[in-house]
Amino acid sequence: MRESDGTVGGPLRSVARLRAARSRRASSYDRTGGNNDFVWIAPGESARLLEADGPGCVTHVWMTAACTEAHYLRRLVLRMWWDGEATPSVEVPLGDFFGVGHAQTRNFASLPLCMSPQGGRGFTCYFPMPFATHARVEVANDSAQVAARLYYYVDYEQYHRLADDLGRLHVQWRRENPCDGLPPAGMNFEDYQYGGANTTGAGNFVMLDAEGRGHYVGCHLDIHNLTETRGRNWYGEGDDMIFVDGEPWPPALHGTGTEDYFNTAWCPQEAFTAPYFGVTMPGGPNWAGQISLYRYHIEDPIHFERSIRVTIEHGHANRRCDDYASTAYWYQAEPHKPFPPLPAAAQRLPRPE
Repeated sequence: MRESDGTVGGPLRSVARLRAARSRRASSYDRTGGNNDFVWIAPGESARLLEADGPGCVTHVWMTAACTEAHYLRRLVLRMWWDGEATPSVEVPLGDFFGVGHAQTRNFASLPLCMSPQGGRGFTCYFPMPFATHARVEVANDSAQVAARLYYYVDYEQYHRLADDLGRLHVQWRRENPCDGLPPAGMNFEDYQYGGANTTGAGNFVMLDAEGRGHYVGCHLDIHNLTETRGRNWYGEGDDMIFVDGEPWPPALHGTGTEDYFNTAWCPQEAFTAPYFGVTMPGGPNWAGQISLYRYHIEDPIHFERSIRVTIEHGHANRRCDDYASTAYWYQAEPHKPFPPLPAAAQRLPRPE
């Protein structure tokens, strides 16, 4: 008879394995025993949600927030630091961290991230977040005048030691508003949508530019269609190009189009969610308005030894001038390359519909 430890099989097999760990939680419960189970974050202030010594790993984060200021999910900023580092490894507007852009919420479920009823306002994250010596998690309120109310759980485990081969979670938000393209005036649809050539990758929208050793585990891309064309106004046809360890164009990971990278096809116009990919916001008629798509490389992480540059064209050959924002997720060994400065709150806000 073949020997087996019973752990190889479905994704739940490891649940039965007994481990040496201590379960801990930081939450916003009312310390007086009442029902005010939230923290207020004044304008310009931050709330510290977690301060924990390691070795350990954050295993689950849940949050919901309330604020009367418009687009508060882009005004609130989530930051995380691991092992006493000087600059955060996670710095991203709160709503974007949990998988949907444009300061919007939608009911959707992926494997690592979820927004749940009512109206997608319950936010959940299951990305594991290991740390060796220390973890710190904060939410800042960049609202102009209005306090925010935040409810949260941060569940984590503490261990005797942490495996040496575990990377640290990194999450980064970027925006180009609008992308530098070509106006469609004087071109017919075919020329504008399919003309031109891109044989360098120059001008692509950059979702991630990191240095070190690690693996990229996905993103969501948020597009506001700003282009005015006659007839079809499809925002896609932008190839994904992922450059690993400084390789030249064409990279080994060169894709065939926006919807193809996100595992959809034929210019989707309907919402769809799956464990690793989906369309949470498909846009309006003729692909107008706001679009949000996600793709998580859980089964197919993209490994890098020295650097990675994750890019995508904004329309074929970077011709379109739409508003692009992205949130990229990856694991790497520290130290990490410092992030570009997070834009001020006014520059993070979505455009009017």
